[in-house]
Amino acid sequence: MAQTLHADAGRPPLVHRRRPTIDPVRALRGFRRLVADKEDTEQVFEIMSALSGRSIPQGYQRLLDSAEGGRQAYLGVELADRLADEAWLAALPEGSVGAAYRQFMAQRGFSPEGLASESRKVADVEIDAAHPDGWYARRLRDVHDVWHVLTGYGTDALGEACVVAFSHPQTRSAGFAFIAAGAAVEFERLRKGHPYGRAIWQAWRHGRRAAWLPAQDYEALFAEPLDAARARLRIARPTFYDAVPPEARDGYRFTL
Repeated sequence: MAQTLHADAGRPPLVHRRRPTIDPVRALRGFRRLVADKEDTEQVFEIMSALSGRSIPQGYQRLLDSAEGGRQAYLGVELADRLADEAWLAALPEGSVGAAYRQFMAQRGFSPEGLASESRKVADVEIDAAHPDGWYARRLRDVHDVWHVLTGYGTDALGEACVVAFSHPQTRSAGFAFIAAGAAVEFERLRKGHPYGRAIWQAWRHGRRAAWLPAQDYEALFAEPLDAARARLRIARPTFYDAVPPEARDGYRFTL
């Protein structure tokens, strides 16, 4: 576990960096708790912490190795703050990514702070650290709902599983793969005849083929027309997900 050092009021805490590890036993315990109580979102972050390994520092280095990613790292924009700016969101044109995100959040009563609060319940997560890796981890956390909008997956159980599957090739975090695979198994146990597994597998393939989303300029992206942004980012339609009736997408429920 990281040791937290003194921090001035209003500033992220300073920490000694903990050595990245993989803890499958902890991940399995977390998934069992998630299956038992599918509303226990904290367990998602337990699993992610247990299986993140070196995905965060490696992802940050990849960011630095690209022109736009390096610019984003230099700017250091805190996306949670930007996404909470209601005046900025309200000014974005209809049909844009930002307008779709605004509607998505309003319809569900979501806020950018929601996931942030859940992530802080896990004691050894260094996501609020005053460190580049902490900033990059916050970036991945805060774009989760944006990726829902871009990919077309809802916030029903199947939609969440699909976004998690999409996120694995984008982030290289084994935690996403573990959750997606576990959700696919739970869905298939329902034996309803719907293409649950194919929907999750398709989402993974879409994440692999899409442009690398962590390096995007999200402020510019939000002003783009949604369909044009999907085409530019090579995000395909979720045909297998769309083939599952909406009322059948929540048989196995977990939320992010």
